Amino acid sequence: MTDTSTDQDIPPTLEVVEQSNGKLFVKLTGSWNLRRLVTATELNRKISSYAANQNIQWDLNAIEVLDSASALILWKAWGRKLPAALQMKPEHQRLFERWQAQEIPEHEPSRYSSSLIVKYGYQLFSNFWGQLLQLVTLLGQLVLDIGYLLLHPGSIPWSEISITIYESGVRALGITALVGFLIGIVLSYLSALQLKIFGAEIYIIDILGLSVIRELGPLLAAILVAGRSGSSMTAQIGIMRVTEELDALSAMGISHSLRLILPKVMALTIVLPLIGVWTSSMALIGGMFSAQTTLDISYQQFFLKLPDAVPLVNLFIGLLKSAVFGLMIALIACHFGFRIKPNTESLGNETTNSVVAAITVVIMVDAVFAILFMDVGMP
Repeated sequence: MTDTSTDQDIPPTLEVVEQSNGKLFVKLTGSWNLRRLVTATELNRKISSYAANQNIQWDLNAIEVLDSASALILWKAWGRKLPAALQMKPEHQRLFERWQAQEIPEHEPSRYSSSLIVKYGYQLFSNFWGQLLQLVTLLGQLVLDIGYLLLHPGSIPWSEISITIYESGVRALGITALVGFLIGIVLSYLSALQLKIFGAEIYIIDILGLSVIRELGPLLAAILVAGRSGSSMTAQIGIMRVTEELDALSAMGISHSLRLILPKVMALTIVLPLIGVWTSSMALIGGMFSAQTTLDISYQQFFLKLPDAVPLVNLFIGLLKSAVFGLMIALIACHFGFRIKPNTESLGNETTNSVVAAITVVIMVDAVFAILFMDVGMP
């Protein structure tokens, strides 16, 4: 395959000699290997120009080293056939015979057409439709499990539900409180700058109350839980796939949906409205603190006017939205968890897809609620 000569540092050379009969004679010397030819661009150009002349004789006897790549370059320059007048060493002859016995496919440049775009769009649609059907199937199985548990209350997985409530709810109180408090300060401060211009400082209570209780509180809590707990649920199921725990559960006759999906869905549906109320409360406290600092609105005045500025139905809308958010986050997390293949790359990809899909669905559902309850709960 490759010449084993030790003279591999001799640069390759090409010498053209004109014979007495007027014919050209090309003599190659030195080490003809890929490392040398990559940098010898002028030498490659000369090979191509001389190879076009069918009357030129080639002498390769003086070549010290010839590897397969260099032989391929010469063979392709000769038009994939050996010249009529060619002299070379026997060991080099075997290299060219090898390339003659093989069929080298031609490289065709990729062509972009409308059919490729249509095919790519069809694949995206098919993938989306397939995942949607899987999600609906998951939801249907969840309904069947709830019906089974209503008839068999002793089979309710209380321990799994309890630990999920603790992991997704109690341990999320700190981050949701911090984010809610900071968002309340920012919203109150920016609103105060505009309200001062019109002398309507007191309406900051209305702005904070409606925006936080109805929209920002549940939405912030859902996004934080989707990024924190949703990814954790997906990774947990994925690790069970990698370690073959899911196969072990199936072998023991334990339902995946009853022991893995249902506890997570029920726990998030219960705990997310509570987290939403907690986040809204911290946001209102932050906004109240900022309003007292920037607009000199006392805490007592804020508390007294808040019930009049925000009708009670807004609280129920926020609780309903949070419950739906929790249901969707848990379903999506479990859906992508069961899509994970037993390898680490799939684990990372599907966990990322789970978080992105959950946050996207939360925002879409929030938009639907905003449209459906447009005229409900306004003062």
